[in-house]
Amino acid sequence: MSIPANLKYTKDHEWVSLEGDIATVGITHFAQKELGDIVYVEVETLDQTLEKDEVFGTVEAVKTVSDLFLPLSGEIIEFNDKLESTPESVNSDPYGAGWMIKIKISNSEEIDSLLSSESYKELIGA
Repeated sequence: MSIPANLKYTKDHEWVSLEGDIATVGITHFAQKELGDIVYVEVETLDQTLEKDEVFGTVEAVKTVSDLFLPLSGEIIEFNDKLESTPESVNSDPYGAGWMIKIKISNSEEIDSLLSSESYKELIGA
């Protein structure tokens, strides 16, 4: 199972890539595998400022719908609109083409609450 060492993770199975005060967010390989075939990704919070752990969208798989939780407080500045036509990218390339949103982080101290790849591996028993 792929768990890139250069990313940060949440207990809700999301990954975070940091570049300055911009965070790119998606769901992990583990999460997409658990969900199954993803058919729709909905993010209606673009241009909104949300707090850490608030719901920023949903991901719909063939048999279930799951909320997506914001890993860091900030403004959602971009949605990967390619997911509207190819939501299966989340399954095939969760850490690349399957990214979901970009956030302008408002509280950099929250980064310390994210998991390292090693801690995430322990969480999922990998």
